[in-house]
Amino acid sequence: MNRYRKKIAIGLAIIGIGLTAASPLPGDEASQGLKDYYQNYFPIGVAVRPSDLEGGAESNLILKQFNSITAENAMKMGPIHPAENRYFWRDADSIVNFAVRNNLKMRGHTLCWHTQAPSWMFKDSLGNDVSKAVLLDRLRTHIHTVVSRYKGKVYAWDVVNEVIADDSSFFRNSKWYQITGEEFIEQAFRFAHEADPKAVLFYNDYNTEIPAKREKIYKLLKNLLAKGVPIHGVGLQAHWSINTPSREELVKSIELFSSLGLQIQFTELDISVYSGNQGGQLIRGEQQKQVAPFTPEMEQKQLEKYKMVFDVFRQYQKNITGVTFWNLSDKYTWLDARGRKNYPLLFDTNLQPKKAYWEVVKF
Repeated sequence: MNRYRKKIAIGLAIIGIGLTAASPLPGDEASQGLKDYYQNYFPIGVAVRPSDLEGGAESNLILKQFNSITAENAMKMGPIHPAENRYFWRDADSIVNFAVRNNLKMRGHTLCWHTQAPSWMFKDSLGNDVSKAVLLDRLRTHIHTVVSRYKGKVYAWDVVNEVIADDSSFFRNSKWYQITGEEFIEQAFRFAHEADPKAVLFYNDYNTEIPAKREKIYKLLKNLLAKGVPIHGVGLQAHWSINTPSREELVKSIELFSSLGLQIQFTELDISVYSGNQGGQLIRGEQQKQVAPFTPEMEQKQLEKYKMVFDVFRQYQKNITGVTFWNLSDKYTWLDARGRKNYPLLFDTNLQPKKAYWEVVKF
């Protein structure tokens, strides 16, 4: 009787395993990472800092989970080109070398952006705005120098970042736009293509699931393509929250931009545990650094949102050539710098997978 009961128990256990085959077994959990679950779909990347790559738990997590990396800040214009005749290569070099050494895909971010652009770029020796010709020449020099240095190592670049306005205007009223009009956008892509004809070139922006802004981005891209500008993809940043975007708007964005023949990458994915656009934390004046708990309600809502967006990503795998998380774990995220502690990623403050992680890999 005892032997019979044991056989039944074993049989039920086997059936149970079969019914929950989508959930990883202990051996799978130990050996597989996000990159392995999605190896037949698209690369899975992460934005990194040099300190993440120093051989500790963070670098081990990167190598287990991801097969693509992006420099979070080290390649932006201000950090890498602080003065007209001076470049700071150390941090960017360390990230690129880590990618090459570990056979990871390397994305470059970003060649032209209104934020973190050094003030010298726009001024002459007297402190006056430079002419359009001078600014475009400086942009060309910057792009050629940076892209050429990493030619053959960086496979894709976010060339132009966030030029579309969030309000009723079309273009953001940046110094780039004030001095050159919209010409800097086209020229940035042409300069990048000159420097590395094999690099995949992206326009990158946020709030791409909001209809009004989405339409403006679509018009911009359509016009650039009509001019023969070498643009190959659109980066949808994916700084989302537990209540945005809806499945419907996410699908609309993928289908609309794919209709232009452009590849899609989700370049800066995080899902804030607070409601609102852009993570819900970027509220003007809200600068306090509260250490709020990661509540079960936050956990459940975040889990559901991650499950939904990755369901959509897999559905449109033929259009998507990469998904990159913006930061590695909840231990450090860019959202923390803007207010309360946020928990927007798949790994917790101890670098362990959260419940949302298992929803992302359960398919």
